[in-house]
Amino acid sequence: MSKVKIKNVNEKTIKEKFWVWCAIISMTVYVVWRIFFTVPDHNIYGWVATICGIFLVAAETISMLEGTEHFTRLRRKSIPEKPVLPLDWFPDVDVFIATHNESADLLYKTVNGCKHMRYPDRKKVHIYLCDDSNRPEVAALARKMGVGYFGMEENKLAKAGNLNHALSLTHSPYVATFDADMIPTREFLMETVPYMFLPRLKQLDDGTWAERSEDEVDEDFKMGFIQTPQSFYNPDLFQFNFYSEKRIPNEQDFFFREINVGRNRANAPIYAGSNTLISREALDEVGGIATGTITEDFETGIKIQAKGYTCYALDKALAHGLAPTDIDSLIRQRVRWGRGCISSLRHVHLLFHPNLKLNTKLSYISCWLYWWTFFRRFIYIISPILFVVFGIPVVICGLWELLLIWLPSYLLYNHALKITSGKLRTQRWSNIVDTVIFPYMILPILLETLFIKEKKFHVTNKERTAGKKSDFQLAVPHILLLVLDGYALFLAVYTSIHTYNYGMAIIIYWLLMNGLSLFMALFFMSGRKNLRANDRFTVEFPAEVDYHGKKYYGVTGDASETGLSLIFSQSAYLPHEKGEEMEIRLKTERYEAVVKGTAVQVSKQEDGSWRYGVKLSELDEENKASYFQMLYDRDHSLAKQMGKSVSIFEDVFLNIHRRAERGTQSRRALPRVDLGLELPTVTGGKVRIVDCNYEFARLEAVDAILLPYEQVKAPGGVMICRQVEGKAGLYQIENWQELLFNGVFDTLFAQADYALPEEKEPAPAKS
Repeated sequence: MSKVKIKNVNEKTIKEKFWVWCAIISMTVYVVWRIFFTVPDHNIYGWVATICGIFLVAAETISMLEGTEHFTRLRRKSIPEKPVLPLDWFPDVDVFIATHNESADLLYKTVNGCKHMRYPDRKKVHIYLCDDSNRPEVAALARKMGVGYFGMEENKLAKAGNLNHALSLTHSPYVATFDADMIPTREFLMETVPYMFLPRLKQLDDGTWAERSEDEVDEDFKMGFIQTPQSFYNPDLFQFNFYSEKRIPNEQDFFFREINVGRNRANAPIYAGSNTLISREALDEVGGIATGTITEDFETGIKIQAKGYTCYALDKALAHGLAPTDIDSLIRQRVRWGRGCISSLRHVHLLFHPNLKLNTKLSYISCWLYWWTFFRRFIYIISPILFVVFGIPVVICGLWELLLIWLPSYLLYNHALKITSGKLRTQRWSNIVDTVIFPYMILPILLETLFIKEKKFHVTNKERTAGKKSDFQLAVPHILLLVLDGYALFLAVYTSIHTYNYGMAIIIYWLLMNGLSLFMALFFMSGRKNLRANDRFTVEFPAEVDYHGKKYYGVTGDASETGLSLIFSQSAYLPHEKGEEMEIRLKTERYEAVVKGTAVQVSKQEDGSWRYGVKLSELDEENKASYFQMLYDRDHSLAKQMGKSVSIFEDVFLNIHRRAERGTQSRRALPRVDLGLELPTVTGGKVRIVDCNYEFARLEAVDAILLPYEQVKAPGGVMICRQVEGKAGLYQIENWQELLFNGVFDTLFAQADYALPEEKEPAPAKS
């Protein structure tokens, strides 16, 4: 392959390399010791103990091999420099949006994102909805949005058949593939297409790019695909169910931003089927998207690499989709991935494939090993229970041997993982994720390995629903194991105290960590009630509110497809009655949208600002397209790395606290502003305005009794107040609209140290 300048994403220091090698050496020493000196002898302890001991040492050996491969890949994680292309070099690109049963509303967002992708010549971007259900409503959406439509009457080859059908009807040299829910950002094509020209371009010493001469062009260097991360705009179930949207990154981030990029040097990045730019030539050479497998993307990627094509994974998220929102869908998704991986590796004859390099094969073997993580997790949980509760020894050793051999290996492994994983994953967090899923992964992986296939194919649910909370019936295996673990922990502590057996300290620690992971699995399965049908994002857009000419300037606090919150430094009157609307102008550097809505609630914040919840009215097409881009064409606001203080105990206490607290929400649609101002009345008396919400005021007499009808002299006008029947001191302001538009309330509230609205348009926010 011609020389390509590689950018080392996380080049390690000598110190970090030292710790990685210490971890690898210590793990090797530990595993050798375990294999030859600690497995129970069947002549002494019986065959059950020996078999259980072999299972445990096998699990640890595989973990060591996987860890070594992991450290090696991440230590050398790299991405090639992106070429700078002449604008007229940018080729035609076919954009395929594959859909099976997703709604037109969901597809609208993806098509809208595709239509907004930046490209030098927009005529070269050809967008197609590929519908293998041939639905009239999807065809109508395509016509409405001005994109192509490929419908299939009878598709027996699932997503692969759908995409191959689209390939047969198009001709562009490059194809971008997106799942139905994956919304590309504006820069997707500009960030991926240039890499396809690496065989034709070279980077000079001064950083500029030039075309290679004929002698410099390597005919064997050809680009296959560019895979970008599968990022998600909604919290995944681990973030959501653990109340940790701001504390832990998406569970898939570790794979797409670290593992897959680390596979670049072995030319083994995984084609994930979406958020990908792929060469049509490569697809043609392998016969299109692979069929006869439930992970057609995974298998297609291997076949392309086997044909000599170079492939790269990027760590920059350029499209965002919808993570599974219910536990059943999550489990079905992972079972499909696991079965498909094992099946595809068998289809391509990985070990004996003549065109795959050893380094590439090793990378894919690690994929196969990963799906046995869940069986290993079960072994790690059950082993101390077998020893303490049932008296079956699985390791034969003393305390000092553990302290001298196991403890350094354990500590060094965790430290090496910490410095190589880019703050995206810890060993503890991996244990929690694996503990949650393992009961439902072991049998499918075992059956697939034994050539017993699943008869029915399940498509991951891509629709978000409100209200569903718990799948606690799925926690039965975790409950049983937690009971056994708790009983074993009690026995271990009791034995340690009464027999002075300090060697039990390691077992106690083992049981405690397993128990906490099982406890977290129960929290996960108990779920968390989803109160919204649409995801609400933390965004800060400058907002100009116009209510019949009365303007307020503020910012959004969050926004969704159907609502948003507005934050003002001062109180504002926003329409809240049915049929009344305000106009809200939102603006960023890239987009501008005018939406209409009605206030549904307001609350005062700790910093003195006012936060209004607004329900949006139906948007017209132009503003809907721009508003949706403001929501989705941006970096998501979820956590991008592990929080510094995240610990297992903090996780447990946080979940207990959040599940015990009762949520409260303001039901007021108007701001109640505390005033405490004394003002004269038309009749010569004085009243104190305790508080006011524009339409009503609470009055107190100062030097006379309150009358049922009061006319209060306010700065700039007279408040005509009529007492509300049965409500002592509460008055309705009959001329509130006149006072609002004449600025009387502004002046009145300013006297109570409330700032007037700034009649100055703020600068646009970055989208």
